[in-house]
Parts: sequence; C-alpha cells; structure tokens
Amino acid sequence: MMAFIDKVRKPVQFSLFLLWKLPSAWLSGVRVTQIQPDSCTTVVPFRWLSQNPFRSTYFACLAMAAEMSSGLLAIAQVEDVAPVRVSMLVTGMQASFMKKAKEKTWFTCRDGAAIQAAIAHTVATGEPVTITVQSNGESKDGTLIASFAITWSFKRAGENQK
Repeated sequence: MMAFIDKVRKPVQFSLFLLWKLPSAWLSGVRVTQIQPDSCTTVVPFRWLSQNPFRSTYFACLAMAAEMSSGLLAIAQVEDVAPVRVSMLVTGMQASFMKKAKEKTWFTCRDGAAIQAAIAHTVATGEPVTITVQSNGESKDGTLIASFAITWSFKRAGENQK
C-alpha cells in the first residue's frame, strides 16, 4: 500500500496526478496534507476559484476535499494491495454544514481500516461491497465546518490478475 501513498506524499508527482485525474480539485486548490494507511487529511482553501457568492467556500469544493480524503485511502488499497482489479465508485453522499467556511478547511477521514476490510471482502468473495465512511471538515482552530458521509461501492472488475 505504501507505493501509492509515497506518490501522494510527493507534491509535484501528486499535483500532476490531480491535474490529470481530478482537474477541478487541482484548480480549486484541494491538496493532501497527511496520508497514512488508516487516515487521510486534505485541505481546501478559501480563494476566488473555490468561493460562492456568499463569501464562503463553495459546497462542491468542500465535497471534493471530503471525497478525496476517503478516496485516496481506497485507491491505495486498490492500487497496491488488491491482487485482482477492483472498481470503486461513490454511490452516495450526505452532508451537513455547521459553519461558513471562510478560510482553509481540513477534511479528515479515519476509516482506512474499514475501507481495507471492505475491499478485502470483495477480493476474497467476489461480492460487491458498499461502505459509508465519514469525513469531517474543520477550520484551523478545530471548529467543525462540515461533515460528510460518503458511500463507496467496491466490486471485482473481472477475473484478470494484475
């Protein structure tokens, strides 16, 4: 799992990955600040490209940062650990907004172990698995800005070995 995580930890390499695979996240300034096998933290700035007309961060930019904090944990499992191809897709998202995001907002997902177990179950049984993980966004002082519940679906993409 560490090969993908090592790529994420290299700012230039990961910036190119974002530009290629998630250009809107790259443009709005979503970046990774910390990643480990069990947790990931992303940050989205408050700036012209990420703002809404109400002088706060646009909800879609917050959603991108929340989704990325969980998605990178899943990609690390799928890319580096799974012995067969596994497809992954967001199938649901629920969000609650507590405060206006008027500065940088950090999103952390700590459900890496649950994601790992879901993917392992899919690989072992061939059965599709859905899992809902949590990503919470906080301001610099730790104030809860937004909370996202993101539902991921994992299934084997075929019997072809990697």
